[in-house]
Amino acid sequence: MLYNEIGDSMRLRNVKNKEEIMASSSFLIQNPKEYCGKWNTVFQNENPIHIEIGTGKGNFIIQKAILYPDINFIGIEKYDSVIARALEKIPEEISNLKMIRMNALEIEEVFEKEIDTIYLNFSDPWPKKRWHKRRLTSEIFLEKYNSLWKKDAIIIQKTDNQDLFEYSICSLSQYGYQITEISLDLHNSQIEGNVMTEYEEKFTKKGFPIYYLVAQKKMESNKLEILEK
Repeated sequence: MLYNEIGDSMRLRNVKNKEEIMASSSFLIQNPKEYCGKWNTVFQNENPIHIEIGTGKGNFIIQKAILYPDINFIGIEKYDSVIARALEKIPEEISNLKMIRMNALEIEEVFEKEIDTIYLNFSDPWPKKRWHKRRLTSEIFLEKYNSLWKKDAIIIQKTDNQDLFEYSICSLSQYGYQITEISLDLHNSQIEGNVMTEYEEKFTKKGFPIYYLVAQKKMESNKLEILEK
């Protein structure tokens, strides 16, 4: 599959000075669990917080931060070499972007009732059935996301993998999400404002369709807690 061919080549190329890059970057949060429930103190404002799980080399989230200065962005990536390359790209003047090197399985330990939107861009499709629970739209992860939302839940997914896309539609729908936007060929649709990732540029040049969805869910329990406070 094209994802694996491109993903492996982009992910596994070692960056020899990655430790130095990560240690010296002001954009990388070294101790993210310390800020659980209080990421507004990191950004020193009450702006909405959007996270990208699996941020790759950073094109998407960097451009988002530039285009939307009134939104705070956090990129999550588990591979040192990949996040090092992303850190090198971030312009010094950006103040609404931070990066975290972590495994998404730990996400509940890092955020609590403070996230407005999650981006899932070209996530690993984990094609074998026994691996499906590792998918970022599996029930395991959707359950984890429940404790992250500040108000209502918004998940935006892009992928080149039709099987993952169909799985996500079913999983999200069964878990109470409503699919509010959908495209089976994003670059030939009427959806505006798309920001491309590195993977997306490669897939598009090869003529592969990009699948896109926006899923939303009313989080009544979070609203009740906010009202009680």
